Amino acid sequence: MIRLKGICKNFRLGSQTVHALADINLEINKGEYVSIMGPSGSGKSTLLNLVALLDHPTAGDYFLNGEDVTRLSDDLLAQVRRENIGFVFQFFHLIPRLTAAENIEIPLVLAGMAPPLRQPRVSAAIKSFGLPERADHRPEQLSGGERQRVAIARATIMHPAVLLADEPTGNLDSTTGHQVIELLEQLNVQGVTLIVVTHDDNIGNRAKRQIKIVDGHITDDTGPAGDK
Repeated sequence: MIRLKGICKNFRLGSQTVHALADINLEINKGEYVSIMGPSGSGKSTLLNLVALLDHPTAGDYFLNGEDVTRLSDDLLAQVRRENIGFVFQFFHLIPRLTAAENIEIPLVLAGMAPPLRQPRVSAAIKSFGLPERADHRPEQLSGGERQRVAIARATIMHPAVLLADEPTGNLDSTTGHQVIELLEQLNVQGVTLIVVTHDDNIGNRAKRQIKIVDGHITDDTGPAGDK
């Protein structure tokens, strides 16, 4: 499903060039549950942003479902991302003035879906994620766990084949974080390809495949589809 060939990503900081990723070669198959681990600044979130089509590589090629998406226009990238990828952020990124239901509905609005078709989808998501009594509440009225459930519902409302989560438990207490990771794992059981970035080994080791990054390089790849 995902194939990266020779991916590099550089950033300019003043007069210096920072090599965030160097010659990343990686394949992730449909339905896998993968964690990407590494210390702060190792490049793991940069890699996730590239996979999510939120950023462009400096060099290399990215194939998604066999299509080379490396050099697509921004409009086409947005369409591919909307149709294939869901993204869950550490800090939720909910719109404060919208209710939980309205936040969940955003991807459907952006996709141009008519209101009569949107409402059943949103209602089903609210029920599925245990939010029926919180649907009309704004983010400030929700707990951290409830905000993350809203964020996950929003990320999956378009039924993406790939769900990416960047430190999804990093802003939560341990009990709530455990509940959130179990929710993500249940989506994987249902067939969604799940990629979780984390600095927490306890979270990362739950994945069936673990990829470790240090200084922009993959140093370890273990699990069913990784190097033994």
